[in-house]
Amino acid sequence: MRVIVVGAGVLGTMHAWHAVERGHEVLHLEREAEARGASVRNFGQIWVSGRAGGAELDTALRARALWEDIGARVPGIGFRAIGSLTVVRNDAERAVAEAATRRPDAAARGYRLLDADRARALNPALRGDFTAALWCERDAAVEPRVAQRALKEELLRSGRYTYLGGREVRDVVGERSVRDDHGDLHHGDAVLLCTGAWLGGLVRELIPDLPVRRVRLQMMQTEPLGEPLTTSVADADSFRYYPAYRGAALDALNAGQAQTPTAAAHKMQLLMVQRADGGLTIGDTHEYATPFAFDTVEEPYEHLTGVVETLLGRPLPRIRRRWAGVYAQCTDTARVVHRQQAREGVWLVTGPGGRGMTCSPAIAETTADELGW
Repeated sequence: MRVIVVGAGVLGTMHAWHAVERGHEVLHLEREAEARGASVRNFGQIWVSGRAGGAELDTALRARALWEDIGARVPGIGFRAIGSLTVVRNDAERAVAEAATRRPDAAARGYRLLDADRARALNPALRGDFTAALWCERDAAVEPRVAQRALKEELLRSGRYTYLGGREVRDVVGERSVRDDHGDLHHGDAVLLCTGAWLGGLVRELIPDLPVRRVRLQMMQTEPLGEPLTTSVADADSFRYYPAYRGAALDALNAGQAQTPTAAAHKMQLLMVQRADGGLTIGDTHEYATPFAFDTVEEPYEHLTGVVETLLGRPLPRIRRRWAGVYAQCTDTARVVHRQQAREGVWLVTGPGGRGMTCSPAIAETTADELGW
């Protein structure tokens, strides 16, 4: 079988990976020379901890296992089974963490509530002000800026993979064929459109009422910390944005403890992970109303700097990079992904939201299974 994959972000790359793994030939088309969207602008976190129970958690856990297997074969993706600590600073936040440890699926996630001393023993860089932390053993990380390139290099070694960058697909021609902006026609046995947050143009023509929205976020990266940050780190505001923490304890937190004005205005949480070069990737914000601003604003970065310095007990290294990114999210946020047949032999797969980096290997595996590869 010859599979055409459109879009070289992490979701498209994982669909190409599974097709090649199952013995098929892949033509991979990307409108940029290399992927430049959300797949390279994220934390690189394989984030099991906050996922909703049921299908979403099952997908995340399967993806976590696949990431580990792929990381053993492709060291360049930088897979690290580092886990995460979500730090809490008062009784109301601690109650949400304690409730999480009583979930029926707590063991599958690797949840444990640690006091501050045990959390610091696990991550000595956290010398600052907090009282406890929710440990999630199953969380992990990869290097988002280089993971797709490393995967592509491994795919090229198969001899059954062709990559064409700088090719924007403009049209689906008949069944299972696409035409790019160079005028070239590409024929396959199946076409997968994994176009991420690019929801206009061809995607809108094929599926006018696509139940997917775009979400914008701001992030930053520092100079090297100078010491290991041995786990990913989140603050208690992250409880407000992940479905695993919903319940009476979170309702009480929301009712009794407001976010700071900046965090509330920008729908913020702290997520932080250390890069291979020692720098820290820190975020993030959430913006849903389009059209999005073209610039970034300073207040969220100032808020995040203050939170991180409180937890580290030291000044943050100099900020090297600031950026914004846009990802696609199903309007029904309980859905892991939107997978729809757009035409005979042509499928669109998009909308995993902030779960894309975490869940993409398992999403692609499910696509391959459903299409009978």
